[in-house]
Amino acid sequence: MALVNTHLPELTLISKGKVRDIYSVSSPDHLLFVATDRISAYDVILKNGIPDKGKLLTQISLFWFKKLGSIIPNHFVTANIDEMPEEVKKYEDQLKDRTMLVRKAKVVQIEAIVRGYLTGSAWSEYKKSGTVHGISLPPNMVESQKLPEPLFTPSTKAEQGAHDENISPEQAAKLLGQELYNQISQASLKLYSEAALYAHSKGLILADTKFEFGLIPSSSKPGEETLILVDEVLTPDSSRYWPLEGYEPGKSQPSFDKQYLRDWLVSAGFRKGLENGKEGEEGKGWLIDEDVVQGTRKRYEEAVKLLMG
Repeated sequence: MALVNTHLPELTLISKGKVRDIYSVSSPDHLLFVATDRISAYDVILKNGIPDKGKLLTQISLFWFKKLGSIIPNHFVTANIDEMPEEVKKYEDQLKDRTMLVRKAKVVQIEAIVRGYLTGSAWSEYKKSGTVHGISLPPNMVESQKLPEPLFTPSTKAEQGAHDENISPEQAAKLLGQELYNQISQASLKLYSEAALYAHSKGLILADTKFEFGLIPSSSKPGEETLILVDEVLTPDSSRYWPLEGYEPGKSQPSFDKQYLRDWLVSAGFRKGLENGKEGEEGKGWLIDEDVVQGTRKRYEEAVKLLMG
């Protein structure tokens, strides 16, 4: 059975996102991140979840936090319930394998997206203008083609239910300040390149991904802040993974992410509500068919097996 809502009455829920419930704990410098089995598409949370999805996402994030820790520090502290504050331990039946104790950070208000292939909204923009986030690309590129080099293409962080807005690197630099922008763009590109190389060795193409960053007080320089990686990292919710076998530019690719669910929603007529500006009304109570639930779960499980097997 899918866990779509957590119930931890002795803890204070401070944020409920599309997937994660975030709680405060007795340790003032930490937060509890719980990955539920909720699933969203087109910025709408669907009524039923995908069983064990939160556990699979947590497993993948932990793997990547460890693997990429030498590039940039991250917010992960522990996933072991026994090492968490006392008030957390009584909820082990809900939290086991889907929960991280993390360092509290001031979240940077952009989505740090890196694209290695021409797909999704990048492909849509390129067809219209020959650009991606305002960056000019060579002519005559085709859908799913590998980009000459990975691109850092930020977006705004919208409120839940609203859509993130693509912005140019110049706009992001103005929003963040040049120094912080440089730190984030360089770290994002390095993280993507390292992860894409590893994924390729496992028979996967990492087409694009989204990182989030935060700032914590510097331990070595009083009054200054240190940039860290936060939230989830390189999961099928935040990334597009394609099978390397059968990859063929010029068309859309099969994927180990939510695209299968998105395609079903479009075919079921769900997308029409979004185009008419009724996403809240149309999305409320929308049930995913059981075969689509199982098909989506299978794709998440396969991604874990390929990456970590």
